[in-house]
Amino acid sequence: MTALPQPRGKLTPDRPLADLTWLRVGGPADFLFQPADLDDLQGFLAQLDPSVEVFPMGVGSNLIVRDGGLRAVVIRMGRGFNRISVQGNRVTVGVAALDAHVARKAAEAGVDLTFLRTIPGAIGGAVRMNAGCYGSYVADVFVEAKAVTRTGELVTLSAKDLNFQYRQTDLPQGWVLVEATFEGPSGDPAVLAARMEDQLAKRDATQPTKDRSAGSTFRNPAGFSSTGKADDVHDLKAWKVIDDAGMRGAMVGGAQMSEMHSNFMINTGGATAADLENLGEEVRKRVFDNSGITLEWEIKRVGEF
Repeated sequence: MTALPQPRGKLTPDRPLADLTWLRVGGPADFLFQPADLDDLQGFLAQLDPSVEVFPMGVGSNLIVRDGGLRAVVIRMGRGFNRISVQGNRVTVGVAALDAHVARKAAEAGVDLTFLRTIPGAIGGAVRMNAGCYGSYVADVFVEAKAVTRTGELVTLSAKDLNFQYRQTDLPQGWVLVEATFEGPSGDPAVLAARMEDQLAKRDATQPTKDRSAGSTFRNPAGFSSTGKADDVHDLKAWKVIDDAGMRGAMVGGAQMSEMHSNFMINTGGATAADLENLGEEVRKRVFDNSGITLEWEIKRVGEF
């Protein structure tokens, strides 16, 4: 790889990534860059050889890094990008702020972003993936985001620019989100806090939150999240078609589809990235053979085998 610019933040060569992902798997990145602040990020990208791949990474909650690692500069946003400010009903947050933390801070200020409380990960990933649950999505509350382009320019993105869809957006390759602004409805802080407690209790009762997982493995074939309401239908939920194909609890090496929630893939200990990905592909094959439905990965898989 060509010589890299020298930033003020931390630049680490051959950095293993397994300990930075929730599934605890994966090989090394050529470099891991942790920018000190926005200026540091912009300056680094402006000087970086355009041929060098860049991969922005959050807290690794929705990610399998393959065992061969990543031939790229992985950019991981930290403390310089986690502030949260509330003005009226608008909440502006750095991309490293955790979804759960944003939901709590907003609720304390009487702004309802409670759907974020049970979504694993940080705000950058939530925007990138149009995260949602209980019938609410990032797109519903999104005002604008700021990103740094591959050439170091700071740009403001509208909802139209991102083109929000179910579990995806059109953020250009190599652009690094740095901040997002949301606008939520008003709510009584005590009522919002109680709702979040209820959501957490529901989640803990139905999902393997104590296990090493990356949240939902596959997108719902129905094309929308569970609503959490009594009239919710399950025919085209990923967990249901996985169950119907007999794959609840299925294992490859140390990887398993959870007995508790069959759309959650867990590392039972000692799984490789290959175990996890091979199990996922076997689930996709069995579901297709059983129902003709092609499951799409929700977990992002990157790097070399």
